[in-house]
Amino acid sequence: MISPKLEEALNVQMNSEFYSEFEYLSMAAYFHAMDLDGIANYFHVQADEERFHAMKIYSFINNKGGTIKLKSIKAPTVDFKSPIEVFERALEHEMLVTKSINDLMDGAIKENDHAVNSFLRWYVDEQVEEEALATKSLNRMKIFGGKGEGLLILDQEFASRTFTPPAEGN
Repeated sequence: MISPKLEEALNVQMNSEFYSEFEYLSMAAYFHAMDLDGIANYFHVQADEERFHAMKIYSFINNKGGTIKLKSIKAPTVDFKSPIEVFERALEHEMLVTKSINDLMDGAIKENDHAVNSFLRWYVDEQVEEEALATKSLNRMKIFGGKGEGLLILDQEFASRTFTPPAEGN
């Protein structure tokens, strides 16, 4: 069994992960509109990862005998001023997710729930990777001011990015 407090917190996180999927799809749409399908692919992969994260929590709640509580998802940001702003927002978003995961982990520790604690460790490690990727991508975008040949180079590079779900147990 899972405590009602942790069940609620996990449901909130699951719904936040679904929102993250929408946010990244909106970012992808921005780049599709610019005919930068490679950079759009970068954000499609991010969206796929977020959906995977949400479904991982969904399965955990279900396996622990909890109740899944899907909520309405607010509309994502749709107006961006520049490619750099999109990557800045992506980094800011990942930092918010990190805080949310850390708060959830604090709750699991406080309730002495070893199963939830163990489950969340994967997310803690994942957020280190997510923030590092977002930071690196933003820094690279800033090098060339989000324009010109550098933008086209990133577009080509990001076109080959794929999402491969981690092996079970990871």
